[in-house]
Parts: sequence; structure tokens; C-alpha cells
Amino acid sequence: MSSNRALWQDKPGIPGIIHEGTIPSGVPDDGILIRVYAWGINPADHMVQDVALPGITYPLILGEDIAGVVKAVGSAAAPKYKVGDRVVGMALGAVNFKPEHGAFQEHVILDAKFSCKIPDSLPFTDAAVFPLCLMTAAHGLFSKDYLGLPFPSVDPASTGKSILVWSGSSGVGSNAIQLAKGAGFRVIATCSPHNFDHVKSLGAEVVFDYNDPSTIDQIVAELDKGDCAGIYHAAGASTPSCQVARKSKQDFLVASTNLIQEEDASGIRAKMIFASGGTVHYEAARRATFEKFLPEALSRGLYQISPVPEVISTKGVEGIQEGLDTLRKGVSAKKIVVENI
Repeated sequence: MSSNRALWQDKPGIPGIIHEGTIPSGVPDDGILIRVYAWGINPADHMVQDVALPGITYPLILGEDIAGVVKAVGSAAAPKYKVGDRVVGMALGAVNFKPEHGAFQEHVILDAKFSCKIPDSLPFTDAAVFPLCLMTAAHGLFSKDYLGLPFPSVDPASTGKSILVWSGSSGVGSNAIQLAKGAGFRVIATCSPHNFDHVKSLGAEVVFDYNDPSTIDQIVAELDKGDCAGIYHAAGASTPSCQVARKSKQDFLVASTNLIQEEDASGIRAKMIFASGGTVHYEAARRATFEKFLPEALSRGLYQISPVPEVISTKGVEGIQEGLDTLRKGVSAKKIVVENI
């Protein structure tokens, strides 16, 4: 593979276009060049393809989640990596406005700090499901701007406190459950009944049906049995999590991946999880995951790959648009993944 094909988004509202370029010849000191073997597709990707969002400049190469093999190593990354290492990472092209750092191409430059090695036993298509979901979950859980929880460990001591993860079967929610469990918290979660067993397998101790009208009161009663460290609202409208916070006798923060309506936030503490201005805002999330916990948890088989990958039949860069279109139609408890042989 001497060329480097990429799916470019020239402007919003149209499908991506495949262009052929050259493999980057220089790698930044803190970077690694990856030959991609699998891409994960996120809702944010088709959103940026569909509409012009604030802060997004076109043309660009979309995508965040990749897994592959190291082909070149920058000098500062050399203590951590060597050519041939199998890695997973979060591409930052949409953050640093550098197309060569966007995920949806055959060779990607990664910031080595936002990546880690993966064991030989872990398929690339499994590893590609979680980087952005993992970082989004970690940002809300561990950043001092949000819940500010202690960092996770593969051998956590119990904090004696609980945390609610709303929409625990979602991509972000399934990672939030495992990270909160790794930080020593008793996890309570919501999802549809057909995902109860899956969510419990991730580490949730008690699971509620978020479609049940009585769920709000049931959750409040469960949380108020002890100390609650907060609510992580992973998907959907934030209203129910805000209702839980309002009815609880405790004072805790609702950290939500979605907008919080003014009327929902009245009388409680609630913040939308947001990052802008570069990678510095992800520093706590990065240290909590890629730096130590994730590589150790993966090597010991202690971190469950979730959501389950749904691998698109069309392989290579040609499959990425198919993956975006499939995700746009909607999936449940699965992550769309494109394989690059």
C-alpha cells in the first residue's frame, strides 16, 4: 500500500469523497504513524457530514476511532512504541485541524499520548469500538470540571459511593460503567430491558428500564440508600436525570453528553460535557485511560469491548460511507466498524 487513500468531507450535506494522497513522510516528535486496520464510526461523524457545526472547518477528514499497526515513531514517542506494535487510539484531526490526523484514511498520524498498545488476542475490529466513547465517558467522570472522580484502577478499592449512568447500553454509557466501576463506585444504570444482562456484565449492580414511568422514583430510592457521587447522562434527553437529581435528598452534579434545558436545570447542578480549545481539556481523561488503566486492563482481559462491533461488509475506505449511512439509520448496543485488510 504505497498510496494513502482517504475519505474527505469537502462540505456538509454530501457523501464523502475518496481521494488518493501520499503517506505522511514526517512524524511529529510526540506522534506515531499508524497503518489502519479498523475504523470505528461515531454519531458525531455523520453529524459533521450532515450539517455545518460550529468550529468545524471544511474540507476535512472525519473520524476518531482507529486500530492498527505502528509504521513510524517520533523521537518523544520512542520510549513507548516501536514499529510493528499493535495499537488503538483517538485521532485528533477535528481537534487540531490537521487532515493528516483525521481517522478516515489508510495511514494516520496519532498523538502518542492518546493511544495505547493492545494485546495480540484483541482483534482490531474490537479495539476500534471505544476510543471516542471512552474519552467522552472519562472526560465527564474524571475531569474536575464535571464529576471529578478518582482515576480508575485494575484493582480498585471501594469508595462506598454510588453513581448513576443513564443509558448504560450506549457507546459512551457502556464505557462510563466500566470506568466508574474501575474507580471503585457502585454503578446503577438504565437501559432497555433487552440490554439488562449486557449492562450488568459491564459492572452495573442495579439496572432500571428507562421507559418505565416509575423508574425515576425507583432510582431516587436506590441512590438515597447511601451516598451518590453524581449522575453521568450518556445519551438521550437529559430531562430524566435532572428529575432524579431534583427528587433526591442529596446534592450532586448531573454531567450530560447532551444539552440541558434551562427548565430541567432549575434548582439543581447540571452541566453539559463539552471540550474545546484543543487537547488540554482532555488531559484528565487521557491520564485516566490511555496512560495506565486501559493498557493494563486490556492486557489482563479486564476491560470488556462494548458496544459490540457490527462490521460492515464492504472493506477499506470504500466501506466508511456505508458505515456512516448504516449508523444514520440507527443501531442499538452496537458500534459500526469498518475493516481495512
